[in-house]
Amino acid sequence: MKLQTDDLSAAKEDPSAFIRAHTALHEPPLVPELRLHLATEGDDLWHMGEEELTATGLPAPFWAFAWAGGQALARFLLDSPEIIAQQRVLDFGSGSGLVGLAALRAGARSALAADIDVFACAAAELNAQANHVSLTTTAQDLVGQGGPWDVILVGDMCYEQPLAGEVEAWLLAQASKGIDVFIGDPGRTYLPKDRLRKVISYAVKTSRELEDTDVRNTSVWQFS
Repeated sequence: MKLQTDDLSAAKEDPSAFIRAHTALHEPPLVPELRLHLATEGDDLWHMGEEELTATGLPAPFWAFAWAGGQALARFLLDSPEIIAQQRVLDFGSGSGLVGLAALRAGARSALAADIDVFACAAAELNAQANHVSLTTTAQDLVGQGGPWDVILVGDMCYEQPLAGEVEAWLLAQASKGIDVFIGDPGRTYLPKDRLRKVISYAVKTSRELEDTDVRNTSVWQFS
């Protein structure tokens, strides 16, 4: 559906309606067990750049894509349910909510999808409905805060400074309290590898519209 000025204005009033109108349900390549409201290559949302969208007052739609780091982390959880069984999970920087949904499917007691973009929260809620699981969302910035979490999951968040540095310090503090912290990352510039232990790697199919290759070698890391 063609994005019009009126659509963009209405989107701020009803993010869920905007998401339904400009995405379709698809299975991420590495996680076909789940269905997400995603933008496809034929959608105007796919072709609108971050600069063009932000000029309208809307945030870039990171929630509309299944990023490689999130797919790898979701695959890891589904293949290793003992990691997450009966745990209280925080899906930090959740975007579409893919990682939180995978955690619930793998047997987590609860999952909170946290993203400061209200569109991401709306997308995560719609995706939870599509996958018949109960996912809680929040648009609150949780960096620097504690919570009732046993496991923190982070998909593809190490792409820019100073965000990566702030998140790293917070996650390290959480890990020092005994909370398990896992990161899914395809080799972003600011991944703090010196503090991480590689758990597993996957070849994740992607698009050259999003990445510089058709397949990204993507790893799951744990704070050591």
